[in-house]
Amino acid sequence: MPLNNTNIVSAAQTKFGALKGVSFREMFAEAVDKATVDAGVPKKDIQAAFIGSFIPEMLIHQGHTAPLLTDFAGLKGIPATRHEAACASGATALRAGIMAIESGMYDTVLVAGAEKMTSSTTPEVTEALAAAADDQFESSIGLTFPGVFAIAAVAHMHKYGTTEEDMARVAIKAHLNASTNPLAQFQKPIDMEKALKPFVIAWPLKIFDCSPISDGAAALVLTSNEKAKQYTDLPVKITGSGQASASMNLCDRTDLTSFSASVDASRAAYKMAGLTAKDMDFAIVHDCFTIAEIIASEDIGFFEPGEGAKALREGVTALDGDKPINPMGGLKAVGHPVGATGVKQVVVAYRELIGDAGPNQVSKHDNAVVHNFGGTGATCVVNVLRRADV
Repeated sequence: MPLNNTNIVSAAQTKFGALKGVSFREMFAEAVDKATVDAGVPKKDIQAAFIGSFIPEMLIHQGHTAPLLTDFAGLKGIPATRHEAACASGATALRAGIMAIESGMYDTVLVAGAEKMTSSTTPEVTEALAAAADDQFESSIGLTFPGVFAIAAVAHMHKYGTTEEDMARVAIKAHLNASTNPLAQFQKPIDMEKALKPFVIAWPLKIFDCSPISDGAAALVLTSNEKAKQYTDLPVKITGSGQASASMNLCDRTDLTSFSASVDASRAAYKMAGLTAKDMDFAIVHDCFTIAEIIASEDIGFFEPGEGAKALREGVTALDGDKPINPMGGLKAVGHPVGATGVKQVVVAYRELIGDAGPNQVSKHDNAVVHNFGGTGATCVVNVLRRADV
């Protein structure tokens, strides 16, 4: 049955990028202030906080971050819990917030995510991120995430004829959409020549096929139906939520061209919402690498297996296409502070659904699907959102 009591009444994010001179806790507090005080939600109304953050111990030598962050943000004394599921940390925090509202335990909660990454060197970040892979079978023998997704890309190319140019088109679309998003890390469009620039990270993935190292934070306020109208005339309802897991490593998988957790989580979310992929007006997907967007577009049911690249070529997933994907730029161009990403994706969907996306507004915006996964899809969370007046 659909979720029936969970509403997003405010959503905010910081700018993503290399935020020099801004600390982990300061980023978090900025996002919280925007989602509460600036949005007309008194902090005293927040009853609990669910926070996504992946690797602060490794990047900034700080653990036990949930009470640290909420205290700094002026939310003293409330229950605060940190959630860790690699790049899906933010989405698992959201799932906990949804369950808290649906159960009736709380009627107003904060869901937030944050990560400070650029204070570390690229090798340090690469090593830290590798903690989300299977150490025994992958990371300990030198297989990093660019390498893992390169393997998926080669498999997709071999099975379906996907090309390097197709992956470059994902990057071109992302940078074009991000060029009108002032909160994005990269705000300049790129062309095919630049996207194919032969700075190879792990063939066939090149520099513009990879999401950047980023800092940033994002926050949402969830409320029950009874409380929602106190804060906004146009809440966004979460009507379906699915989470699934898969093997950590690729060697235990039977298909390298699809992520089974994405398929399972999206099916569960659609079933709970009583809708299908055809009912979705747009999607926010986890495009940590360009091939990841192509595969995700198939896994969430927007296109048949092997048809994602064709739809991309035909402009179907463009901002003005029939099935827009990542209309504000995605991880690829907006940035990917891993703990914040799953929350930021919902911030984007919220803004699109209420018609507050400015030049990045999609034309049809009644229903949306948001897809966030961790590692190489070992964890996936999919949520279905609907504008409350539909």
